[in-house]
Amino acid sequence: MNQLDQLKQFTTVVADSGDFKQLAQYAPRDATTNPSLILKAVQKPDYAPLLHAAVAAHHSQPTDTILDQVLVRFGLEILKIVPGRVSTEVDARLSFDTAASVARARRIIVMYEAGGIARERILIKLASTWEGIQAARILQHEGIACNMTLLFSFCQAVASAEAGARLISPFVGRIYDWYKKSAGNTWDEAANAGANDPGVKSVAQIYTYYKKFDLSTEVMGASFRNLGQIQALAGCDLLTISPELMAGLQAMDTPLARALDPVAARSAPVHAVTFNEASFRFALNDDAMASDKLAEGIRTFAVDAGKLDTLIEALK
Repeated sequence: MNQLDQLKQFTTVVADSGDFKQLAQYAPRDATTNPSLILKAVQKPDYAPLLHAAVAAHHSQPTDTILDQVLVRFGLEILKIVPGRVSTEVDARLSFDTAASVARARRIIVMYEAGGIARERILIKLASTWEGIQAARILQHEGIACNMTLLFSFCQAVASAEAGARLISPFVGRIYDWYKKSAGNTWDEAANAGANDPGVKSVAQIYTYYKKFDLSTEVMGASFRNLGQIQALAGCDLLTISPELMAGLQAMDTPLARALDPVAARSAPVHAVTFNEASFRFALNDDAMASDKLAEGIRTFAVDAGKLDTLIEALK
């Protein structure tokens, strides 16, 4: 049995791609997208027709509406391949506006429902800002499941669970990137690999906390840089993995041990914490890595959303 199949025995494998034609060979249950992945996809000949069709069908609508139609068209195609859910992201430019994020999420759900897809198969991705987390609190009460993205810190994870978010996506690779860059020439790759990888350690801490206190929010490790990070998180509720790294797992047949275990987590010596807005903002600000990567991630997704806007407007 290859390592991808072994991983599926105790972790739900999710495809991290807008390139849905690659997905079937890896048989993931779910799939995730983001503006950067969609931007990359629509510039390929295989996927450009989806962009053109969305603009042609809705050319009289505002650009932001057409942008959501493009995202939903990708989601509809992905849902023909995966049996589970697809994650579709609210515009990162709304990351600090709770009301606008809620309105945009509702609109995305309506678009999916118009395409014949029930909301149970959709996860709305929101940035894990305080405002995004409060948007998730509202949406979850309406039966709209949320996936908290751009999550780099323990306080973001705790606040997301307190808000009732369905799922969180801690970004393993981007945490790793920050610590590696910060260490510079002193970085020791071997010493910071596997369970010692700073991104892996962050997800393991969150997973342990969630299982210890029986929190219903699912943990989905994301943004991987290498196979070792995935292997060190085997047993996490879900892992969203690029097609390239899934191919790497498929090519390996050495035994893969479960690294994260809910039974062990329940006996861990950890204490419950809670965050209000003030304590959340202070804790996030106090974590240089998390505050840096959150800001950078929002900027990057906002820029790519702007590039999608430009492509749409050129076709209108």
